[in-house]
Amino acid sequence: MSRSRLERIILLLFLAVLGAAWIYYSREPAQSTQSFLVEAPIVGQLAPDFTVSDVNGNSVALLDYVVREGEGGRPVVLNFWASWCGPCRIETPHFQELSLRYRDQVAILGVNQGESLATITDFGVSFGLTYPLLYDADNNVNDAYNVVNLPTTIFIDRQGVVREVYVGAISQAVLMERINRLVEE
Repeated sequence: MSRSRLERIILLLFLAVLGAAWIYYSREPAQSTQSFLVEAPIVGQLAPDFTVSDVNGNSVALLDYVVREGEGGRPVVLNFWASWCGPCRIETPHFQELSLRYRDQVAILGVNQGESLATITDFGVSFGLTYPLLYDADNNVNDAYNVVNLPTTIFIDRQGVVREVYVGAISQAVLMERINRLVEE
């Protein structure tokens, strides 16, 4: 065997061993993957209250809609979005249509993720949105709900308890089914 060929074989073996070692040592332990998947707020717990402004400067608080004790509250659907998020743009018309259909039964609130007031307003105008778009300039609401992926939709019952956290684009049929569940409770 020629020296050149032997050197290539040794180099390939070295690279294969190095690659296998890198794969082995870069694995994540199974338990850390599980902790990444934990959603907050936890379903079944009270939703964190917040007060922010909508694009018109009106103050909006979660407690304006839900009742922590007793009867009379209204369920809330919080949709966390951004104008640059493609899946958010796809699902936005579903939220608009269902906000009109369930106007007196469920509050749909669009919580923007840290964009400018002008960007949020332009987005609302371009989609003809009539439900409140909330200006979360410092991402305090996003942080309180531990939103790390967009879009994220959180379903809150009339007592302020989180019923579901839905991560990813939601279809109109699934959104309607979840809203119906909230209304029937």
